[in-house]
Parts: sequence; C-alpha cells; structure tokens
Amino acid sequence: MESGDKTKRYESGADGSQNGQALIDAVNMRSMSLITLTSIATLYFIDWAQAVLLPLVVAVLISYALEPLVAAINRLKVPRPLAAAVVLILLIGIIAGASIPLKQEAMAMLDKIPVAIEQFQKNEASRPKDGESMMEKAQSAAKKIEATASPDRDNGDASQSGATPVRVVDEPLEIKDYVLQGSPAALVLISQCFSALLLVYFVLAIGSLYRRKIVKISGPSFARMRKAARIMNEFHRSVRQFLFVMFVGAVFVGVLTWLSFMALGVEQAGFWGVLAGIASAVPYLGPFLVLMGTGMAAFIQFGELEMSIIVAGTSLAITSIQGYLLTPWLTSHISSLNAVAIFIGLLFWGWLWGPVGLVVATPILMIVKSLCDHVVNLRPVGELLGK
Repeated sequence: MESGDKTKRYESGADGSQNGQALIDAVNMRSMSLITLTSIATLYFIDWAQAVLLPLVVAVLISYALEPLVAAINRLKVPRPLAAAVVLILLIGIIAGASIPLKQEAMAMLDKIPVAIEQFQKNEASRPKDGESMMEKAQSAAKKIEATASPDRDNGDASQSGATPVRVVDEPLEIKDYVLQGSPAALVLISQCFSALLLVYFVLAIGSLYRRKIVKISGPSFARMRKAARIMNEFHRSVRQFLFVMFVGAVFVGVLTWLSFMALGVEQAGFWGVLAGIASAVPYLGPFLVLMGTGMAAFIQFGELEMSIIVAGTSLAITSIQGYLLTPWLTSHISSLNAVAIFIGLLFWGWLWGPVGLVVATPILMIVKSLCDHVVNLRPVGELLGK
C-alpha cells in the first residue's frame, strides 16, 4: 500500500499535475557537444568562405527584389533571359548615372571640412581667454616635462655609447607603392561585384526552375508535392514582401530627407537623401549615424547650434515615422522580427562581414525565420525570432 501511495504521489506530480513529467528532460551531453562543435565549425566556415558566400547572399537578395520586374516583362512575351538582361542593364545604368552627381556632392562636402576646421580655429584664437583650460594646462605641462627630459636623455645616451645621434628620415610614400598595396583589395571587390551580377542574371534567367525541381524531388505522392509547392510559395511570398517593405521604407526616408533638407537650405541634400535611404536598411545604427552626420554637416554649413539641432531633429522625425508608423503598417500581414533578434543579428553579421553584413543582416534573419516557420522541427527557433 505504501509503494502504491508513492506511485500515486509521483504520478500526480509536485505541482499537482497528472502526468508528473519534468518540464525539461535530461540533457544529452553527447548531443550538446555535437551541436556546439557544429556551430563553431559553421561560424569559422562562414568567416573563411566570405569571398564566396557574401556575393551569393547579395545576389540572392537582389534577384528576389528584381523578380517581379522580370516576371512582368516576361508576361509581355519577352524571353526570360532577355528580360533579365534588360532589367539588370537598367539597374546598372541607374546606379552609374546616379553615382556621378552623388560623387560630386560628396567631394564638395568633404572640401568644406578643412575650411570649417580652419574657421573654427580662427574663432577660438580670436576669442578672449579668461584663463587656461585644463587641457591647455596639461599640454603645457607635458611640453615642459618633455623639454626637461630630452637634453638629459640625449646626453646620457651619448655618454654611454660615445656615438653621435642619428636622425631617422622617413622616405616619402610613392604613389605606385600605395596603388600596389591597395590593388589586391580592389581586385577582390571588383571580382565579388562581377560575380554577384552574373549570379543575379542567372538566377533571374532560370526563373522558378529550382523551385519546380524541389517540388519534384519532395516525394512520389501528389500530396507531398502539393504540400512542398505550398510551402515554397509561402516562403517566396514572405521574403518578397519583406524586401518590398524595406525598399518602400528606404525610398520614403530618402525622398522625404531630400525634400526636407532642400526646404531647410541644407547643401548636398540629394547626397544625404540617398545616404539616409541606404542607412535605413540597417536598423538602429543606420539612422543614428545619419542623425550625427546631418547634425555635423548643418553645423559646418550654418555655424549655428540651433540650425544643427533642427536638421538633426528633422532626420530623426523622418526615421521615426518610417520605423514606428510606415513599417509596422506594411508588415501587419507578414511575420516580423523582434528587436532583440534584429540587434543580435546586426552584431553577428557586422562582426563577420563588416558594413555589408550590417545591410544584409535583417534580410538574412527574415529568410531564416521564414524557413523555420515552415519546418516543423525548427518552429521553436522561428518563434524566438518573431514578435
């Protein structure tokens, strides 16, 4: 009877539940070790294969964004390879045409920085000094200490070695040496861009070939093939919708920043509009950098703190409207990511792939979440990434 009571008490559970099972089962250390080693190996592989994976990821994202245009031209009885070539040539032409005036505006803005620094130094020199600041006192004390220690050190070294002091003269840097030092990085960048463009063309040209192949190999039964087709369609639709939301948000921020800065009289308004639109693809960090940059540019141009605050506040208001009103309204019908997942993704991909990793971090997270939502064993991961 006593053993039966113990069995009943165990079955009832400590919390009064009927099953008596623990919330978390025993952890298999062998499985955890394999998962840890696999994660570390995957991390090192992503870092090692950056030259191949980065163009691949960028090409896939660009092909997703350009797919609707190619499909629209293809519906006009234009062959798909020709439609892909037309869309890609138009994209390259638009980028090349816009880069020329943007480069001129960027160079004009950079030319103002030395003038602004010189004007600031003149204003500081002409200002009456009531007394030395703490920084000036520290600098003067350091100079006195250095002047006191230099003769003793020189005399001591000369008396110990008995040799005359030698002055080292740095050789001037040759332009050809500078070009040769930077040429490998430039060649790698050019090759990656060329590889990404070729891959974009091939992905757009074949269309839904791989989607049909995945559906075909999903199983012999018609039910499995239909289920695979439904999953593929939902996945492609969610990724395209998310990229469309990012594109609309970037255009909104860029155009509104350009018009607002033109109304405020800010120079290089077009450059700041394009920069703000691109930076909007990097959550949190991008708008903050644009906020600081526009505030400094306004202070350099107008020389007034009030105008700098107005320009920076305008940039903050535009990005706030895009982040808190436009994007939530557009993403109300699609799955979205939570703020913690986005921030961790920015840290991870920015650490691995640098500035380009910051731009592609959010789309990669969205693709991972869409895959996890459609795979039964990975749905807990998708739940952690979502809101």
